Amino acid sequence: MSELFNAAEYLTERRVSAGDGARTAVHHPRGTLTYAELATEVRRVAGGLAGIGVRPEERVVLCMADDVELFTAILATMYLGAVAVPCSTMLTGAELSVLVADSRARVLIGGHQFAEAVRAAAAGATDLRTLVLTGEPGPDALPWQALLDAPPLERPYPTWDESPALWLYTSGTTGKPKGAMHRHADIRSVCETYGHQVLDIRPDDVCLSVAKLFFAYGIGNSMFFPLSVGAATVLEPARPAPDLMARSVRTHGVTLFFAVPSFWGPLLASDLPDDALAGVRRGVSAGESLPARMFTGVRDRFGVEILDGIGSTEALHIFVSNRAGAVVPGSSGFPVPGYEVELRRTDGSVITGTDESGMLWISGDSLCTGYWCRTAVNRQVFQGEWMRTGDQYVRNADGSLTCLGRTDDVLKVGGIWVAPAEVESRLLEHPALAEAVVVGIPDADGLDKPVAYVVPREGAVVDPAEVVEFCRAGLAAFKRPRSVVVVGELPKTATGKVQRYRLRAQGRPVTA
Repeated sequence: MSELFNAAEYLTERRVSAGDGARTAVHHPRGTLTYAELATEVRRVAGGLAGIGVRPEERVVLCMADDVELFTAILATMYLGAVAVPCSTMLTGAELSVLVADSRARVLIGGHQFAEAVRAAAAGATDLRTLVLTGEPGPDALPWQALLDAPPLERPYPTWDESPALWLYTSGTTGKPKGAMHRHADIRSVCETYGHQVLDIRPDDVCLSVAKLFFAYGIGNSMFFPLSVGAATVLEPARPAPDLMARSVRTHGVTLFFAVPSFWGPLLASDLPDDALAGVRRGVSAGESLPARMFTGVRDRFGVEILDGIGSTEALHIFVSNRAGAVVPGSSGFPVPGYEVELRRTDGSVITGTDESGMLWISGDSLCTGYWCRTAVNRQVFQGEWMRTGDQYVRNADGSLTCLGRTDDVLKVGGIWVAPAEVESRLLEHPALAEAVVVGIPDADGLDKPVAYVVPREGAVVDPAEVVEFCRAGLAAFKRPRSVVVVGELPKTATGKVQRYRLRAQGRPVTA
């Protein structure tokens, strides 16, 4: 039987009832909000949404910077019983229009910084009835202030734990955007599993996340986990450069710092002082596997232990993670309490031993109910309580799990499988390299060969031939890159994941 439960009430009014009303909940660019102020603001925005006709279980698409407006809009949408759909601010108008149309949203709320893309998306969405913009919206949109001026909603909509609360769009393994549908219960689940039992978040913690609120990783870091215990969060709308984030750490007394490997690498290569992360008691990494060199480098230089893990949009946050004081560098760690994992062969049989790679399947209460209107993909990805992640993993002798890459990224070289992650780990041990990615580029015969794209450390000079020999000295000869391409930067998504397909597309036939 479903029970009455509203995730927005759980994250706001529950804290006020627990006596946290005067505690700081949110640091934002223009000031702070206490828990009592946040709860009031959420009721105001929810009243405004109700006033423009938003009904329970309707979708509200949000394309906004990480600031107090987006933060309260997500919570207010769920408080009202509607479904929040935060979308990437890096999307073009045409790309955003696809999501607005696919979600059948009647309301689109945009940040003034993205007004051009938001207006273009609105123009192509036939179901859309209302466009709301922050700042000075003009005659074609409702101003954000209009939502605040409406009578507040006095109480949360009586949603069930099974009611829809949040959609997050992901391309996943199949390329086209898909809306992963999450329940109110999923939010509580990730707080009680990863947030409480692995992260060990406390009321006196202050959280700062490189990943933005429109990602599953970011919304857990910046909203779900801190608000679940009465802790504080720092909202940073700007691009997360190392010096900016270090300044936020110092200014707000950040204790939990969440990032991705593509941030930890530049942080290590920066000229920030070694005490730049003083006060941070725990670092977290996700998105891609954290190379062992980055873990030891951050620990030895900045004194911060990073808990690397793997999560997904479909699971809402991290389901395999390292633990404090027991990190296995280079691995994703161990299953988070509340989740089960299996490694399966291509024939579906389960791998019980070590050192044999297989597809990672997971089961847990936070898994989405499926993708919106994607029957064929749902049948491929979800089987009963289990979900196919698309990641190749191996179980180590100590029980930890190591990622070998996405299934489509694993290469067969000379008839032997090669995991790009293994080659990349060796490359990142080279003192001249800040970042490295290995992809398969066909030779003249159409056979894939490993090619390394590398970004030098600041001031370093990279000799491609020497890098190849460096890899040969630390790996089996067939795993070495056949060539090394030096680039200024790697193509990445908004979450910092390397877009390997773009590197493969621009590659030329390998002759060596």
